[in-house]
Amino acid sequence: MEIKKVNSNPSEIIYFDEDLDLQPKHVEHVAEIFNTPLTGSYNWDYSVADNRIKKLYELGKELNWNGSIDLNWDYNHPKDEMLVDAGLAPHQQLPEFEALTEEQKIEFDRHETAELLSQFLHGEQGALLVASQLVSCAPTYNAKLYAASQTFDEARHVEVFNKYLQDKLGMHYPINPNLKMLLDKILTDERWDLKFIGMQIIIEGLALAAFNMLKLQTRDPLLEQLLHYVIRDEARHVTFGINYLEDFVKTLSPEEVEDRAQFAYEACIISRERLVNTRAMEKFLGMTREEARVFNLETSSMDNFRNFLFSRVIPNLSRIGLLTDNIRPKFEELGLLEFENAPDDFECDWNELEKPLEKFGSIPATV
Repeated sequence: MEIKKVNSNPSEIIYFDEDLDLQPKHVEHVAEIFNTPLTGSYNWDYSVADNRIKKLYELGKELNWNGSIDLNWDYNHPKDEMLVDAGLAPHQQLPEFEALTEEQKIEFDRHETAELLSQFLHGEQGALLVASQLVSCAPTYNAKLYAASQTFDEARHVEVFNKYLQDKLGMHYPINPNLKMLLDKILTDERWDLKFIGMQIIIEGLALAAFNMLKLQTRDPLLEQLLHYVIRDEARHVTFGINYLEDFVKTLSPEEVEDRAQFAYEACIISRERLVNTRAMEKFLGMTREEARVFNLETSSMDNFRNFLFSRVIPNLSRIGLLTDNIRPKFEELGLLEFENAPDDFECDWNELEKPLEKFGSIPATV
C-alpha cells in the first residue's frame, strides 16, 4: 500500500482508462490530512424516546441496498446521445455552444455531467466523514445509532457515484473550492451541532434538491436509478436532522442560537458559489473562469435553479429556529426569504419511504 500525503486537493481532471486492469500495487492513495479538536462522548442511557427517529433508523436498516448488484451496471447509454436533456441548459443559447459540432456537444455534455457528479461524489465523501464524527460526538444514544447508519449510507453513495464516474464517464473533476471550504469548516469545528447544521440541513438539503433536479433531467436510466436510490436515503437524513435539531436548538441560549444562525447563513453564502461549476465551460466554450462564473450567477434560469435548491433549505432553517430576527434581513437580501413558508422536511411521507426500492426501468418521476 502506497499513501501519498498532500497539502491540498487535486486541481486537474483525472481520466480513467476503461481497458486498464488496475492491481493493488498500481494504486497510489492520495490523502490530504486535516486536524480537528473533536470531543467525543459516551452515552450511558440506552433508551430511545423519539419514535420518529427510531422509525427512521429502522427504515434505514430495512431499505439497505447494494450498489454492486442492485443497480443495472450492464446498461451503457448510447455514445451518440446526450446524458442530460439539452434543452434545459442556459448555455444552449450561447454562440460558442452553437459553433460546436454534434460530437463536441455530446462530449461537452459528458464533461458537464461529470463535473456535476464529481461535486456529488466529493460532497458525499464529506458527508461520510462528518457522519463518522457524529457517531463519536453526538450526545444522545439515538443520534449515535442514526449517525452510524448514515455513515454506511454515505459510504454507499461515494461508492456508486465513483463507479459511475469511472466506469461510464471515465473521469473525475476536482472539488469546487467553495464546497471544499465548507467541508473544511464543518469537519474541523469542535461543536457537534454545527456539524449537524452544516451537513444535515445545508449540504444534504441542497444535495437532495440537486439530485431530484438531475433525476428529472437525465436520459440515462442507470443514472436515474442511481439517483433515485440515493434520494431515498438522503430524504431520511434530512428529516432526521430537522427532527433532532428542532428540539436541541430550544436548549441553547439566545447568544448560542444567534451564533448557529450566523453559521447557517455563512454556509448558505458559500453554497451559492458551490453551485457554480465552470471547468467544462472553460474547456469547451473558451470562456475564462470568471466569465463562466458570471454567466452562471447572472443567467435567470441558473438563478431560478439555485433558488429552487434553497427552497428546500430555508424552510428547514425556519423550522429549527435559525431564521432569527437578526439573520432574516440577510437572507432577504439574497432573495431567499420568500421560501420561508415553503414545505419543510420535518414531516416525511412515511408511506413513500416505506415502499420497496423500485427496479431498473420502473423508477417514478418523483419521490
